[in-house]
Amino acid sequence: RVQVMESGGGSVQAGGSLRLSCESETSVSTHRGNCMAWFRQAPGKGREGIATFHSDGITTYYADSWKSRFTMSQDNSKNTVYLQMSGLQPEDTAVYYCAADSLPVGVCSGRPSPTYFLNWGPGTQVTVSS
Repeated sequence: RVQVMESGGGSVQAGGSLRLSCESETSVSTHRGNCMAWFRQAPGKGREGIATFHSDGITTYYADSWKSRFTMSQDNSKNTVYLQMSGLQPEDTAVYYCAADSLPVGVCSGRPSPTYFLNWGPGTQVTVSS
């Protein structure tokens, strides 16, 4: 297992911004490459995919609608990915999770379900008030 840890959550007013960070203990260096992902889970709802990044350099969003307010970026030297969130609304209130696993680029960029990932962080709470 690879240890994954999120940080950067908190409480903001509607319209505000937050930047989440996720560091993996080590790059899952296999011939398939490393895939890191952001998910979120609101109270009473299932886990929702936001974006993935594959070590081949491909970022994929689970829906185009994420791109207008959320941006996933990475620092390969630190095995770290980020999620910059802007224009936050109360409906963005959720626990945000980071996941990492060794996945081929075709799977990583194919919007994989949470079941593809074995390594998860504990999550970081984001609360947006109106």
